[in-house]
Amino acid sequence: MNPSDRTTATATPTGTTTATDLASLAASCRARRRDRRVYLHSHPALFALLCATRRRPVLRIGRTLLVHGADAYREALTRVPLHRTAPGTTGGAAARLTDGGALFDQDGGDHRTARRTLAAGVDTGARARIRPLWQAVLAERVPDLATGHLELVDLVRELAGTTAAALTGATVPARRLADAAAEAAAAAARDHLPGPRPGRARAAAEAVDAAARLSALLPDPRDAMVAVAAVNTTLAAVPRAVAWCADAGLWAAVDGATAPRLAAELLRLTAPSPLLPRAAAADAILAGHRVRRGDRLILVARHAAHAHHRAPSPDPAATQAVFGAGPHACPGAGLARAQLADVLLALAPHRPVVTRARVDRRCALPGYAELTLRRGRS
Repeated sequence: MNPSDRTTATATPTGTTTATDLASLAASCRARRRDRRVYLHSHPALFALLCATRRRPVLRIGRTLLVHGADAYREALTRVPLHRTAPGTTGGAAARLTDGGALFDQDGGDHRTARRTLAAGVDTGARARIRPLWQAVLAERVPDLATGHLELVDLVRELAGTTAAALTGATVPARRLADAAAEAAAAAARDHLPGPRPGRARAAAEAVDAAARLSALLPDPRDAMVAVAAVNTTLAAVPRAVAWCADAGLWAAVDGATAPRLAAELLRLTAPSPLLPRAAAADAILAGHRVRRGDRLILVARHAAHAHHRAPSPDPAATQAVFGAGPHACPGAGLARAQLADVLLALAPHRPVVTRARVDRRCALPGYAELTLRRGRS
């Protein structure tokens, strides 16, 4: 174990977050160890491969390039032509989930128009409209900590469904929408991961069925990918960030001024979408490596964000890396940070500690099936 892993988190008496607090956040051994188990238990073979190759900025394995380096990661997203609907990519999954016209399916002007439309749906004004909805869920559920335990994954599922319903205009119960979006993502996840996929035909049929069930819940089936992204990133990000905050002892540092910064740093450290599967649409050069049309690109957001490092990155782009870069950046980044900040603010007065954590081995993104909290000592 690296000696820096033994650094413990501290908070200033006034509740302000200093550079020392953030360094402690990144270096907390207990928090990092628990979060690593999420990867090890949910995707053990993939995580082992990424760990073994992470010192190579770009590594070719057959027709697949593993892209770990931060500069190479940004270059791949901003300078390499990408095939948006290739099998095994996010766009390919979007094509399966929708009947076309989704943001991830499009090129050129259609893509730019769709991005502007989606960005308008999650801009500051829209967040002001949606925020009271998720705050109402927190106000109803978090007080359970005062007298007993709180199952956070269950709460977050309701939170994610509420947000997805607001984004898509769905009128079905929030939990039903969240369950359908999680099921659709899990069914499609096989196409995102490198390596052999036994039972591929059966998995493809299950993915189609799951996509149909989700689309049936939405006013516009083309919004299926929006629901999938909103629900699954929230289910992956929030419980892991809360567990890290609890294990690192950071609750005393959470207040209205510090929560947004802590939320951004926790998202960097946990990298809820650890890799982005893409495909090259044309020949290119990436960090000195030749890329051929049709090559798969596994862009490791976790390493581009320096989530594996034990100290905060001095590069502001590292915090953004978990949401992509350039024209491929996620329009929902601001909403995700605002929502996590509100969750931290709601939980902080209770100083919760983790009493039970069970990794979800079936989910599309590394996350928890259960994360039980109890009130801590003030």
